[in-house]
Amino acid sequence: MPNKLFPCTLVGSYVQPNWLMDKQKLKGRFPPRVRAKELWRVPSETLEEAQDDATRLAILDQEEAGLDIVTDGEIRRESYSNLFSNALDGIDIDNPGQALDRSGEPVYVPRIVGPIKRTKPICVKDVEFLKAHTTRQTKITVPGPFTMSEQAQDDYYGSGPERSMAYAAALNEEIKDLFKAGVDVVSIDEPYMQARYEKAREYGVAAMNRALEGVDGTTGVHICFGYAALIHERPQGYFFLPEFEDTRVDQISIETAQSNLDCTILEKLPTKEIVLGVIDLSTEEVESVDMVKSRVKRALDHFPAERLTLAPDCGMKYISRESAMGKLKAMTRAAADLRDEYAK
Repeated sequence: MPNKLFPCTLVGSYVQPNWLMDKQKLKGRFPPRVRAKELWRVPSETLEEAQDDATRLAILDQEEAGLDIVTDGEIRRESYSNLFSNALDGIDIDNPGQALDRSGEPVYVPRIVGPIKRTKPICVKDVEFLKAHTTRQTKITVPGPFTMSEQAQDDYYGSGPERSMAYAAALNEEIKDLFKAGVDVVSIDEPYMQARYEKAREYGVAAMNRALEGVDGTTGVHICFGYAALIHERPQGYFFLPEFEDTRVDQISIETAQSNLDCTILEKLPTKEIVLGVIDLSTEEVESVDMVKSRVKRALDHFPAERLTLAPDCGMKYISRESAMGKLKAMTRAAADLRDEYAK
């Protein structure tokens, strides 16, 4: 990790350009769990080239904003989870199933019809592209085993724990290959551990630890309240967070900006690093540097500065590029100010 206080990074997605992604079709709908090719504005025969170009722009934007750890911005993905989950064996992608989203609405999801297996690397080429276009430290995101197991119709296993462990085994193979490709950090998205915390308490930790078994590299997990553009009401706190102290994960990414989270809960994670969400994505309005600093200092009352990384609350997929750049620059300027203040 960067050898300085308050390094800055993204959590998940960056903004996909309007010429690449149909924002009107995306707006107002939850991220698709099955493939949604209708969201792309570019014809299939030139889509990969367009995604490469847009990924280069996302990397340049992050560098210009001053981020220390750079991602591919999930530019090639229709959602944070469907690219990986739909590439596994055991899924009937032509005949999807249905499951309830975290909002309680039925949505199309992958349908499990056989053993979940990973037969080839899925995101390794994204890491290779990222490393070819930046000299900064790098991070890639993957969906978590518990979340994938909840975003599926199970016509094979018939058991949540068994289903989750199958996803975890496939994810374990992918994570090991991502580190072999040279990525510095792998972050695992697990929003459903918050949304369905009772099930997560039963077998979510075991699935997470299976996904990280034998992994040599810095790993993180992102647990969130959902995209701010889609889920406006926030609970007062996390229902599932201290439980991560019992996992193999190194970093835990949380939201504190929009929710005004009581950071006392960070004291329950004494061995972990925290990726602190300090940018509110429920609004296009760009925070002042002082506002961002105040959010960081709220956490510093309960957690050491040397184990904090700064980030937006969640992915930036649903806001404008102009707003995203303004928010990221406010965050990096706040980090620089805090660095001067706390280095003394």
